[in-house]
Amino acid sequence: MSAKAGPSARAWRDAVIAVLAGFAVMAVVASAGLTLAGAGDLPGGAFPHVVAAVVVMAAGGSLEVTGGAGFLAGADASLSLLPLSVSLAGALTAGWLFLRPLHNRAVAGARELLARAVPMVLLWLAALTGLALLAHQNFAVSTGDSIIGDIGEILDSTPTVGFEAAIPATLGFGLLWILGLLLIALLVSRRAPLPAGLVRFHAGVRPAAFAVVALLLAYVVIGIGIGLVVAATRGHADRTLAVILLGLPNLVWPALTLGFGGAWEGKAEGPFGLPVPQVLDGVLRATGSDSGSASDLSTIDVASLAEQDPRAWWLVALAVVLLLGAGALAAARSPAHVRPWKHALHLAVALALATLVVCLLARIQAQFGLSLLGIGESDDLSGKVELRPLLWRTVGLAFVAGAVAGFLGSLLPRRRRGPGRQAPADTAGPAHPADPAAR
Repeated sequence: MSAKAGPSARAWRDAVIAVLAGFAVMAVVASAGLTLAGAGDLPGGAFPHVVAAVVVMAAGGSLEVTGGAGFLAGADASLSLLPLSVSLAGALTAGWLFLRPLHNRAVAGARELLARAVPMVLLWLAALTGLALLAHQNFAVSTGDSIIGDIGEILDSTPTVGFEAAIPATLGFGLLWILGLLLIALLVSRRAPLPAGLVRFHAGVRPAAFAVVALLLAYVVIGIGIGLVVAATRGHADRTLAVILLGLPNLVWPALTLGFGGAWEGKAEGPFGLPVPQVLDGVLRATGSDSGSASDLSTIDVASLAEQDPRAWWLVALAVVLLLGAGALAAARSPAHVRPWKHALHLAVALALATLVVCLLARIQAQFGLSLLGIGESDDLSGKVELRPLLWRTVGLAFVAGAVAGFLGSLLPRRRRGPGRQAPADTAGPAHPADPAAR
């Protein structure tokens, strides 16, 4: 009994540490970003509720936006976005702590991995529920000299906007979030154990998965460097640092897709906008203002960005260099017997799947409209921001780019492999010297 209780207790202890650390890191990053964005001055003790809301969204949760002014005005509001800097910080922390106790062998039973994952999932959802209960707040909307403000002042009915977590949707998406994190962690780490029947698949999955994750992280690191330079040289350092801490991957990962030929579409209307580079904001606002149609969307690709700023073509050069690096990295971590066409297929599938995930996570839809007695919206208090991928084009070109990068990248490291990598890695044994999963 005690022999079984020991591993079970350790699994729950490790899960508690991973969950608490993951949410603590997300809360710290969100707090710092919101403070730099000016949310620290929110009235009525709203700051902890806003931090909780950001962390809930970062963990895959869903918020409902409400507003109105009694019978005077109604609000049409919605918000769908992920603060991916906060998500990434929590994912790296929780994923590393989940894998750390497993880095001692190449093979583990499916039952053992399940015993490790279940406490992590249950505790994650429990913590997410607690934060979702905290994530609610209402704010008064300043209407200035508008007619809504004048009538509201007379009748003591001030327009408000607020948010609260949709707990069922939050738990559903949060479950997908944590399960996806654990799966990616096991796919990426070559030191994490797998069930004996799956060890033979590591040569086709883990090197390509690791290379694609490294590619995404490289874009984040480059984005941080560019952001710090912009903060130091162009003013408004607090706003730039806030974007880095809250939504940097929301910018740099779509930039990767643009670099290999992908495209997005969107628009920005009204006084509200996105904390994005001016060139992107200009493209988002171009079509609607030119055509006068509220339904038209601007296409965002390298060509349309280059019309605003020719330096956008550097996105193509950056993507080419880093994709080739990812191909070489995947090949260097693969056994010597894997042929170039297999490297191409592995990286193509991995990059296409990663691009699909980026397209689903980085899309943005936000709108707010306040109408007087249901008659019409106040232009000063209404706005819409939308950004979504052209999915088939972007994912399809990701597959092609991954195939080319995987094939070309595999030609370089094969010449430099040491003697230890020349033996075939077709056995499933944990101690085989040519098995990367055993290292």
